Amino acid sequence: MEPVPTLVHLDSPFINFRDFDFGEGSHGYRWVDAKHFRLPSEVLDGRDALAALISHPQFRDTYDGAGVHDWPRHGQWWLDRITPDTYEAVDAATAADVIHSWASQHGNVPEPLASRLHQEIYIPIRKATSRYLLGQLPEDAFHDYGPIHIDYHELVLIDRPAATLTLLVAADD
Repeated sequence: MEPVPTLVHLDSPFINFRDFDFGEGSHGYRWVDAKHFRLPSEVLDGRDALAALISHPQFRDTYDGAGVHDWPRHGQWWLDRITPDTYEAVDAATAADVIHSWASQHGNVPEPLASRLHQEIYIPIRKATSRYLLGQLPEDAFHDYGPIHIDYHELVLIDRPAATLTLLVAADD
């Protein structure tokens, strides 16, 4: 078995819906966490890139406020239940619709938030050369204190010309 290429973590911008005025609507305690990585040149295909992501220490984040730790969990799931095959290739329209439907489920999104989502989420989704959506995992994949989110959506964007991989997690508390 060949070693998995290593991704380089660049940054992790966080969009907290509570930072925006929803007027009489609801922010629903929603947020988007984006982890950006430099994609090494030796990653040959999407499955190799997904394997590199899954093996990266930044992937060990339960998104519960505890941060990244060396534990066998990712999101709401046991880490060993997530493989490149648990992700489904999707087109840009499908990926954007996942985020848009989730973001607007409680009503209109305020313009400043819509603008930020456009710049930081929807444009990268369109520019990506491939996109992967984490599929439905079985009930026994939930770790010992998952599920902790009502809605949880995970996308991986690969932008070959920019040599980047972005892990997007859109969820609520």
